[in-house]
Amino acid sequence: MHKQPLWTRDFIKICLSSLFLFMTYYALVATLPIYIMDTLRGGEQEVGLTLTAFIIAAVIARPIAGKSVDELGKKKVAVLASALFMLSTFSYVGVFSFFFLLALRFVHGLSFGFATTAMAAIATDLVPEERKGEGIGYYALFMNLAMVIGPFVGLLIMNKYSFSVLCILISAFAIISFACGGLTKVQEAQAAVKTRATQKLHWRSFIEPGAMPISLTAALMSFAYSGLLSFIPVYAKNIGASEVSSYFFVIYAIMIVLSRPFTGKLFDRMGEHVVIYPSIILYAIGLVLLSLAQGPVLFLIASAVIGLGYGSVFPSFQAIALKSAPAERRGLATGTYYLLFDLGMGIGSFVLGILASAMSFSSMYMISAWIVAFAGVVYYSLYHRATIKKHRRESERLQLSE
Repeated sequence: MHKQPLWTRDFIKICLSSLFLFMTYYALVATLPIYIMDTLRGGEQEVGLTLTAFIIAAVIARPIAGKSVDELGKKKVAVLASALFMLSTFSYVGVFSFFFLLALRFVHGLSFGFATTAMAAIATDLVPEERKGEGIGYYALFMNLAMVIGPFVGLLIMNKYSFSVLCILISAFAIISFACGGLTKVQEAQAAVKTRATQKLHWRSFIEPGAMPISLTAALMSFAYSGLLSFIPVYAKNIGASEVSSYFFVIYAIMIVLSRPFTGKLFDRMGEHVVIYPSIILYAIGLVLLSLAQGPVLFLIASAVIGLGYGSVFPSFQAIALKSAPAERRGLATGTYYLLFDLGMGIGSFVLGILASAMSFSSMYMISAWIVAFAGVVYYSLYHRATIKKHRRESERLQLSE
């Protein structure tokens, strides 16, 4: 049987659009704290507020974006949101007060929430049905690469030049993202759009119930992951691994790149459970190793194991969320998934920060490992067991029809 092509021109365009959008986001995540403290004379509280404003805006945008994608069309939402994201990126060069920055971060977060939801929905539609796990895995890979390239380029420019030069660079990234997204050809399900547009507003208009079980599991995963994004540099300093702290996410990304071709195909051929359970176990083991690290060697080994685990589970969960929804509600499914993922990330960074202050970073990462293990139980209880019951009902129905 001839396999449908995955790497079409349009799929490559939407992947590049996502790459440059996320590079802009991660470059700012790494460099804004420096700009706030050095130029705007702010402190840790101001830094935290800018992160919170962005996350709150993205969380607000997710369910509305999912509804808009299904009713207005993926391409229209992606282009409008990318345009607003681009204009917001241009505005950083004019930031001279903290309150203006706070308002800008909120607008930027809204545009980010809408754009990423629409782009993910487009990428999903461009991937052949029988290659969903593989295709979404590769799409997520571009986001993972941005997480490494963005901060690296951002900090390099800040150290050698200035924040103004960085603003010019990320503006170029935003333009490329907008152009690639705008040039992507998308087929819209117009009939489904018109039908949904006439329905009354209900919570189901913003949330896809079928995607909730896997999205709740993803929220626990992102809760634990927030401790890596927020505290790895500080933890590395505490354990005497400062000189290799910048390599943590580089090794993490390398492991994702090496494993992604195999895990995506395994997902499609043998089912999601074959990928999910080993990935959860590896993710938890990686966090345990990180909590036990007393130097650079175990610190970097932990990054490799976490890359294999979390790097495989994230796109797999997204593929499951989309499989759990009807085709005409995939935008809502994407929005629901990212909504819970963002909530887990936002709440996690706050709660884990409190735990680290009260105990230690080592204890915090050990608790994170237990949270990931619990996520495995939630996955079985809310999703795996339900699929078993569904298959059993289908088998009984077939037997009766015979």
